[in-house]
Amino acid sequence: MADRFHTTSAHFQNRWGSGLSALGSEESVAEKLDLIVKRYGLRGYLLINVPSETSTDFSSNVLLTSWPDEMLKTYDHAGLIFGSPVIERLRQSTNPFTYDADRTNRRRADGKAAIAASLFDRHGLSRGAYFPAHNSAGLRGALAFGGTREAFNSQEMAELNALANAIFTEVVDLRAGRRQNVSLSRREIECLSWASAGKTSVEMSEILGLSEYTVNHYLNRATRKLDAVNRVQAVAKAIRAGLLN
Repeated sequence: MADRFHTTSAHFQNRWGSGLSALGSEESVAEKLDLIVKRYGLRGYLLINVPSETSTDFSSNVLLTSWPDEMLKTYDHAGLIFGSPVIERLRQSTNPFTYDADRTNRRRADGKAAIAASLFDRHGLSRGAYFPAHNSAGLRGALAFGGTREAFNSQEMAELNALANAIFTEVVDLRAGRRQNVSLSRREIECLSWASAGKTSVEMSEILGLSEYTVNHYLNRATRKLDAVNRVQAVAKAIRAGLLN
């Protein structure tokens, strides 16, 4: 049985994982992930860096995802990163595991089990699995798939697990190469710096003597350059890239 699954996983990785390094862009990786999602009758995928113990938001750890922006914002607004049984398990183990939003969140000790389960149910991601990954530098991440279908069987778990490291490593390497070439303007850096200090667009406009529209323009442009999903993640990425003090 184990040999059969090993052979299946190798075949699956050759089919879906081969050529990842030749794709050359995150968009191409995302397209491949979309194909896998459709093949398995799922709703979405999520590729992350495993949040550290000091992480205060989830969005800044997201590398690629098809989760709706509204879902990420609601997750962070509700502070669901704190006490998450999924994140805690990713920090402690490198074994893949399935999740059920209702049953898994019952283990929360913060009283937010119903909020978390409802969020995943509302966006059609109530069941799925997480596949821990790492690169040669020891950076830890995870690839997750979710939907409403029945739980993955052993063969499907083996197939998807075979891709986790390859996809995580490819995206991390793509971002490392791109960060070397990211250049932010003085205004973009100023706006991100004030955003990191917790200032709103209105407050920044008063501080910098710019219109709120112009401030948002600079923030949006910086966010795109850094390939971030929102300004919080843009700030985190700019700091990691040495663009902000």
